Amino acid sequence: MTVDFVLPPELEASAPPEARGLARDGVRLLVGSRDGVRHHRFTDLPDLLRPGDVLVVNTSGTLPAAVPVSGRPLVLHFSTPLPDGRWLVEVRRDTGESTAPYAAAAAGETYRLPGDASVTLVEEFSSGRLWVARPDPGDVPAYLARHGRPIRYRYVRRARPIADYQTVFATQVGSAEMPSAGRPFTDRLVTRLVAAGVRFAPVLLHTGVASPEAHERPYPERLDVPAASARVVNHTRDDGGRVIAVGTTAVRALESAAAPDGRVRAARGWTDLVVTPDRGVRVVDGLLTGLHEPRASHLDLLAAVAGPDLLRRCYAAAVRERYLWHEFGDSCLLLPRR
Repeated sequence: MTVDFVLPPELEASAPPEARGLARDGVRLLVGSRDGVRHHRFTDLPDLLRPGDVLVVNTSGTLPAAVPVSGRPLVLHFSTPLPDGRWLVEVRRDTGESTAPYAAAAAGETYRLPGDASVTLVEEFSSGRLWVARPDPGDVPAYLARHGRPIRYRYVRRARPIADYQTVFATQVGSAEMPSAGRPFTDRLVTRLVAAGVRFAPVLLHTGVASPEAHERPYPERLDVPAASARVVNHTRDDGGRVIAVGTTAVRALESAAAPDGRVRAARGWTDLVVTPDRGVRVVDGLLTGLHEPRASHLDLLAAVAGPDLLRRCYAAAVRERYLWHEFGDSCLLLPRR
């Protein structure tokens, strides 16, 4: 385990910053670099980056991927579509305030859903948590648009509208959970960054359902790295600029499209890449991300970018200075390279 710490419950962001009297881009920004750990606001980002740097952003939008099971205290989370029309799903207990793991799911069981729909579990996919399932009707995104709601975990105290789970970069809906590192960006801040000479390279990676209890490794997810974005990244590296990923999803997409020498090519399909400190990164020079819970598998990816020592210092400072965690919390900019 690279990083472990105790997260006080009061540091778990229970609502978006807008509900706390802030703008989206008004959250705090912890910056970790060779020069130490510094504290800023997210609106300081144009002053913290250099002309010629590129921000790699995920354009995936968030599905309202949670649906109540009719007549039972259960919730179904739609995670990832498979090429044959089936889906990976997770069945969870509805506790009233949140959801919890449900261990009694079994192959062959059918769950009735609102709108005269159903899902039948076919076979286990991972550790009794995710299942390969056959949905009826087959157009799941259209069904979710009518009957779904955003996935919500225990620290978010009340239901929020789907708009709270979208980023300014979202162009194609497909993620079960928000690529939340991009949430603090606003149109105005993007304009300021462009005016400061920072470029953007869009990629797409549709995220599946996370595992807040089991901390499983990422499983295969759909990606699209356009040729134009690959060119921007390669030119940035050739010109001495820094490639800074916005979120772990952007790291996974970009590194999946990278050759051993670090050159990025266009890529579309599925990635099963797991980025760890042993594997390292070939393209990414920095990472703009949220704060992840103790023992989360994402911390291995962060350590691959920042190195374990810098990451430990950043998380110790975040706890000490009472930053807020999770998708509605504060941000962290890791810049291990000058």
